[in-house]
Amino acid sequence: MTSYHAQPIEPQALKELRETDDAGRPCGPVVNTESREPLRCCLRRSEPGERMALVSYAPLRRWAAETGARPGAYEEQGPVFIHTEECPGPDLAGYPFARPGALRTIRSYSADGHILGGRFLEIPESADEALDAAFAEAFADSEVALVHVRAVEYGCFLYEVRRP
Repeated sequence: MTSYHAQPIEPQALKELRETDDAGRPCGPVVNTESREPLRCCLRRSEPGERMALVSYAPLRRWAAETGARPGAYEEQGPVFIHTEECPGPDLAGYPFARPGALRTIRSYSADGHILGGRFLEIPESADEALDAAFAEAFADSEVALVHVRAVEYGCFLYEVRRP
């Protein structure tokens, strides 16, 4: 059992992204044929035949709108896959997208939305334990408000973990 919780993209943000993404572009749905893309709405890999979209998402911008943070230049936006229709969300038993050998960046942010630090993690066989340890290390700093997990290969945002 994991000690922290991976947060999918919030339902209201998903509703908005399904219309217009955070770069101002209309959502362009596609039908998945054979790839297994990481879906940020339900935190699992896509299956063939599912309707999904690749949209631009700015997680810190949306978090800052909720909290009043001012991330400034630390605000990033990038590509994420989501279902084009509402889905039931995650049904997790452990951390998503944590296959052994996967390369991840664990990035910590302050309550102002500024980067406080980060670390590289190659996911070991004991993925949940390693991620628990990485999050515990990040949240040991009382200034850390949230953590983003990103894929190293493409820099894609995978999910957010908030202070427990």
